[in-house]
Amino acid sequence: MASRPPTGVQTLEVPALELRTVHLRIVGDSELITHAWSEKARAQMRDKQMGKAQQKKEPKNPEEEYQAAFYRTADGTADGAPALPTIAFKAAAVNAATQVSGLTKTFLRGAFHVMGELVAIEGEPRMREDMVRIAMGTADIRYRPAFASWAVTLPLRYSTRSVTLEQIIHLFNQAGFSVGVGEWRPEKDGSYGMFHVESAEEVS
Repeated sequence: MASRPPTGVQTLEVPALELRTVHLRIVGDSELITHAWSEKARAQMRDKQMGKAQQKKEPKNPEEEYQAAFYRTADGTADGAPALPTIAFKAAAVNAATQVSGLTKTFLRGAFHVMGELVAIEGEPRMREDMVRIAMGTADIRYRPAFASWAVTLPLRYSTRSVTLEQIIHLFNQAGFSVGVGEWRPEKDGSYGMFHVESAEEVS
C-alpha cells in the first residue's frame, strides 16, 4: 500500500531544466588580433612576484614572440590549430547586455554557457608589428598574430526557460558590434575583432 504524505504537507513539483545545444557560426567583420601570455612572460612574472633576481633582458626575437602569442588547440604546441578562448565570446555577450533591453549581466551569466576552453580559428594568420605603450609610458614593439578574414564555430548550451535562440543571436550580434574579441576591440576603444552570427544550428 502506497504511503500518503502527512496531512498539511504540500508536494512540490520541480520543473526539469530544458537545455539545448547550438553551434553558432561566427564570422569576423574586422581583423582579429590575438595575444596569449607566453611561457617566458609567465616565468618572468612568477620570478618577480617571488622576489627572484631579474634576468638580463634578451634581444627581441620577432618570430619567437609571434609564435608565442598564439593560442593553440590540442596540447598547446605548435602543431595545434590557432584558437581563441571561448570565454572571450561569453564575456563579450554578457558585456553587451547593457545594450539590450530587458537583459542583465548577472542573469546572462547563468542563462547560457559556451562549451570548451578553446575554439579553433578558421583563417590564415600573419605577423603584425605594432608600437605599444607599457608601464610608465615606455614604448615597445609587439609581434602578434592577426587574421584579416576569420571565423569560428562556437558550441553553446542554453536554458530555453531563460532565453530564446533568437535572443542569443541578437545578443551575440550586438556583442560583435559593440564589444568584440581579441586585442584593440571596440570595448577597448579599437575597431578590431568585430563579428556577427552567420548561422545557428541546433544539435540537441
